[in-house]
Amino acid sequence: MDSEIKPMHKSKHFPIDQLVCVGNYELEKTIGTGNFAVVKLATHVITKTKVAIKIIDKSRLDEDNLKKTFREIAIMKRLRHPHIVRLYQVMESTYTIYLVTEYAPNGEIFDHLVSRGRMPESEAARAFAQMVAAVGYCHANGVVHRDLKAENLLLDRDMNIKLADFGFSNEYSAGSPLATWCGSPPYAAPELFEGRRYDGPKADIWSLGVVLYVLVCGALPFDGGTLHELRSVVLAGKFRIPYFMSQGQSVH
Repeated sequence: MDSEIKPMHKSKHFPIDQLVCVGNYELEKTIGTGNFAVVKLATHVITKTKVAIKIIDKSRLDEDNLKKTFREIAIMKRLRHPHIVRLYQVMESTYTIYLVTEYAPNGEIFDHLVSRGRMPESEAARAFAQMVAAVGYCHANGVVHRDLKAENLLLDRDMNIKLADFGFSNEYSAGSPLATWCGSPPYAAPELFEGRRYDGPKADIWSLGVVLYVLVCGALPFDGGTLHELRSVVLAGKFRIPYFMSQGQSVH
């Protein structure tokens, strides 16, 4: 099938090999990397609770990215929902920021799809209902995520959804459109490709629709060899409905 999901390239991270403890947490294996950060699995030394600690190298952040990081922290601090990754604690040193968050042991939905293929519609409906609940909660609290994709949706021990990575999130007010392009192009709404100011919640909802297609089909609805080609198919609304997709499936 075209646009088949494949494992993503993981970027290198700054070395933290000598770091074995952060606060009351013992660091274990690396479970994620990015341009400015590495995510470590860790265990609280007293409670033995497993957490994920995002270790951010401040020396690699320019002023805009540092502001974005603190905005992410401020937003995550006020979100409390069963399908959103919980921020437990923030620690900061001269060169480093540590975000202690809830750990989702079953990893990204993206990796789940890579290893197992598309979801049965009943399973996808359950997962999607949880995603909608999480995103709806964000919108009701004046927050837009702006980077909804399979890589940012995690699975806990019971295979429940945990919405993660609020690095592009922002606060919004009804009637105040946004202008900054955010997120992954295959999940982006048409108005972003057109360079127009956009309604944040509506752009999130478009991305949710792309995620649903990915869950059920195991592939992206819109793809192209270049960004220009991708823009053309998104603006044209061209995508295929596979033969195995049912006519309708309730999310209840």
